[in-house]
Amino acid sequence: MFITAASAISPQKSFRNADGFTAVPLTGGNRLLCSEPDYSSLIEPKLIRRMSRIIRMGVATAIDALQQAGVTDPSAIITGTAYGCLEDTGIFLKRMVENKEEMLTPTAFIQSTHNTVGAQIALMLKCNSYNNTYVHRALSFETALLDTMMLLKENGTSQVLVGAADELTDQSFIILERFGLFRKQPAGEGAAFFVAKASPDAAIAEVKGIRTLINPGTQQVEDAVKTLLQTHGLGADDVQLLLSGRTADTAMDQYYNVVEQTIGNEAAVIQFKALCGEYPTSTSFALWLACITMQGKTMPGMTDASHVRYAVIYNADKSGYHSIMLISKC
Repeated sequence: MFITAASAISPQKSFRNADGFTAVPLTGGNRLLCSEPDYSSLIEPKLIRRMSRIIRMGVATAIDALQQAGVTDPSAIITGTAYGCLEDTGIFLKRMVENKEEMLTPTAFIQSTHNTVGAQIALMLKCNSYNNTYVHRALSFETALLDTMMLLKENGTSQVLVGAADELTDQSFIILERFGLFRKQPAGEGAAFFVAKASPDAAIAEVKGIRTLINPGTQQVEDAVKTLLQTHGLGADDVQLLLSGRTADTAMDQYYNVVEQTIGNEAAVIQFKALCGEYPTSTSFALWLACITMQGKTMPGMTDASHVRYAVIYNADKSGYHSIMLISKC
């Protein structure tokens, strides 16, 4: 699967940053909110007012990616999200309590569903093609990518818009913090969309393979990394960059240590959650980082990206979801 365009909104100034970016000081403590752009150049003002934050971020990155690729009508729109539209969900539940479940307007409920981002993109584009949203916790984005790869294998002429979005709200932050999720790593949010196709023409990067695991042992993780590389005729020495989801929470260190040892000491290791925070679809931000690196642009922690030919993205979620992606330069 070849990627021809990529766009991301994150706590960093990543949106439409043509020359890569330098990390900005993240002053949000253990809560990192997105650095949102001026949406008026991409979305009509009257529509902006009706959209929640996650919808604005998803629509803006999707339209930006399509404009970069010169695509007006994608063959499919595939989205991954774990939490969906939390802001609208919170509004609906609050009104339900305040009004004692009477006289409720349906708008907030309609906009709170997980497929709202993909549906809004389709409405704006007048796109009647395949449209699906995957809600698979920390594997939501990876599942969307796997569906994209299968679609492209079935129809080599397709150009698929694929991405992910998750937001952080006051209510969700309080609830998840009570569960102990953000005690050792900052909470984050973001949106990223990509245009993918089957041919390498004008591509900036290739997603060569994806492996997902649930509650694996360290040996299974090591075997999965080796198998993914060997399937494409590569060894550990061929990987120049490891985008790691490691955080200050040591609970998952055994897995990250195994992956780093398997990849070897020659690869640069970038902990991408230090830039975007912790959220279920943060691997979409990592894929955006890989794409800009494959274009020779720099990211925080790297002074020269010209030598990067292959990159591995590895993420291990405390709930037991692990994913490994192999990305190559085109």
